[in-house]
Amino acid sequence: MVTVAPTRMNMSRRPMLTELQALTLARWLSPGYPVGAFAYSHGLEQAIADGRVLDCATLEDWLRDTLEFGAGRNDALLLVAAWRADEADLTGIDATARALAASRERVIETERQGTAFARTEAQVSGVAATPLAYPVAIGAAASRHGLPLRSTCALYLQAFAANLVSAAQRLMPLGQTEGQQLQSALAPLCARIAEEVEHGTLDDLSSTTFMGDIASMRHETQQPRIFAT
Repeated sequence: MVTVAPTRMNMSRRPMLTELQALTLARWLSPGYPVGAFAYSHGLEQAIADGRVLDCATLEDWLRDTLEFGAGRNDALLLVAAWRADEADLTGIDATARALAASRERVIETERQGTAFARTEAQVSGVAATPLAYPVAIGAAASRHGLPLRSTCALYLQAFAANLVSAAQRLMPLGQTEGQQLQSALAPLCARIAEEVEHGTLDDLSSTTFMGDIASMRHETQQPRIFAT
């Protein structure tokens, strides 16, 4: 009998996370993992200052658009590409991730988080630390650990949204319960995007969240401010 080793393609179709895999992803994408995610608002601070985001309803609209039509989906596609890539191809994927950043602050955000993730993961797992853009670093590490692709994407997107909700709670009247309700409302969208991009490619990259991009550009000179982006 011939035994076929699991490939990245069939690993991505595993319906369930094992307990250890779930714990690994929970650790990587928790607020306590030292990537400094708390320091970044992805331009949301400027949007709130401009009055474009002023309550829970407008925040939800902003986050839904960002996830579905902007950086959320694109990050997931970059993660997918990195998960499937050979080591030699990661440089090109990383360059694409940096080129997609619409402002200097967006580049800083993905570079610093990716570098911090790679450094910590290297120290914990004993692998070489390669500085990569954040979603590329996550995708490459998830592939190395054999973590299911769709689950990795979904949890990455949920962590992305959760960080922005947390940022909003420091910038506007938004209670903890409202924040959790909002994260719960966004969870099905995160799951759907993860399912849609699982077999996507870099040819699927696109963005129409122009107001978010402009807010990120304008945030570079916003004063006063509390977030790095």
